[in-house]
Amino acid sequence: MKNFAMLGRWHVHADGYAREINALEGCCISKVWDADEANAKAWAAELGCEAATVEDILNDPSIEGVIICNATNEHGKLLVRACQSGKAVFTEKVLTLTSKEAEEVREAVKANNTRFAISFPHFSETGTQFAVNAARSGKLGALNYARVRKAHNGSLGDWLPPHFYDPIACGGGAMIDLGAHPMYLLCALLGEPVSVKSTFTQMSGRGVEDNAVSLLEFENGAIGVSETGFMSVGYPFTIELGGTKGALLMRNQNVCWCCEETGNQWVDVAELPEKRPSPLAQWAMAEKPEDISPDFNIEVAVRLTRVMEAAYK
Repeated sequence: MKNFAMLGRWHVHADGYAREINALEGCCISKVWDADEANAKAWAAELGCEAATVEDILNDPSIEGVIICNATNEHGKLLVRACQSGKAVFTEKVLTLTSKEAEEVREAVKANNTRFAISFPHFSETGTQFAVNAARSGKLGALNYARVRKAHNGSLGDWLPPHFYDPIACGGGAMIDLGAHPMYLLCALLGEPVSVKSTFTQMSGRGVEDNAVSLLEFENGAIGVSETGFMSVGYPFTIELGGTKGALLMRNQNVCWCCEETGNQWVDVAELPEKRPSPLAQWAMAEKPEDISPDFNIEVAVRLTRVMEAAYK
């Protein structure tokens, strides 16, 4: 049995990660920690495991790895400690709020040969895989434009916890959280931008941006558009790509494209790649760092922090 521990229940995905680990064959959550001790004990009771301190978890040789879901502004030190303890490390995005902290985490990952992964789940989805593969294959020519929009109704439905609007703990609002998905996908498609300009607005009055767009300029002249928000109902997860030889549109994993391969006609893509295991599943089942897709590695995690830092500046 592979034993894992949860470090923090702050993030909304923490409960889902614990359930996913427990559903994997030969894996279980055996200990949990949260900064709120009462919350940790209640969580442990729900999962049928033990509430413990960070020190106990990191010093326990039976724990193979830890899933870090504490407050975003507290990621850095805990990530470094986890790497130094010899545990495998999975983290919720973003890695850290500053590039300085991100570099410190990268040094710890490399120094300890840590089996690391970050939660970039869209790389496992069928339509997203097709879009990224099409762009990387050159079938669309040289990309000059990419737009990715990921938005939901978290501020309208009041289902996001109040601490998700804490600018200190979160480092911002919609862009630093949900907007991480468009940002890491744009970087996968176009590389690292040379400049970022943003427009952030507030519609719900909660003190952080809940409607946001960032424009990314890349060295070859390509433009990327990262869009997000907590005020949208029914808006599809969207990828739009334009290149010198073709274009592609994806809405909620349904893809159509136009290029030389399609006779320069718009056609729906009937056969998509198989859905890949999630980043968490790949990480939990891996035996060594090389077993995990490079789409989830420490380099792309650090890059996302750099780009987010630029977006907020």
